[in-house]
Amino acid sequence: MRRNILRLTKLYVAVAVAIAAGAYLCGLDAKLSVGIGAAVPVAVYAAPRFLRGTLTGVRTPGRREHPAEAMSGLEFEDHVARVARSCGVPVIMTPLSGDWGVDLIVGARPNRVAIQCKRQSRPVGPAAVQEVVAGAPMQDCVATMVVSNQSFTPAAVQLAELHGCVLVGGADLRYLRATIRRLTAPGARTD
Repeated sequence: MRRNILRLTKLYVAVAVAIAAGAYLCGLDAKLSVGIGAAVPVAVYAAPRFLRGTLTGVRTPGRREHPAEAMSGLEFEDHVARVARSCGVPVIMTPLSGDWGVDLIVGARPNRVAIQCKRQSRPVGPAAVQEVVAGAPMQDCVATMVVSNQSFTPAAVQLAELHGCVLVGGADLRYLRATIRRLTAPGARTD
């Protein structure tokens, strides 16, 4: 370990001296040449780490970019209802009990969509799909959707495909508005 540090130190000094000498030979002041000789190897060493950190920071969403992460379950329902209202469709929020597994009814007849909202800390399972699929006919809805801040388990995806339930969650949450518009459009297919 010490040998590696010693070798790197010697290499740093050799590169710094070479850069400083080159800068001096190009006509720069001696103090400026020494400063450049000391700074350039450090900058070259730090640049890849700096760029990697910058790119990671750009790709990492901030707290405001994922507002669902800081919401409670009821706040998440309200958020989904606001998104649906922004699409220009009527929204009915069902009562907390006796809702048949449907949290929101979005759209007008005959294209009403039953939505189950799940704000969780882990992937959503098939129970959410079962609830909304079973409750949709009771609420006079022709389409179903489960909206979550998380992804869905393979079992939930398989059950949703079988019943034609639309799943919007995780990274796809940003497409919620477009999905609601598509499902509530006049003449939308409901099969």
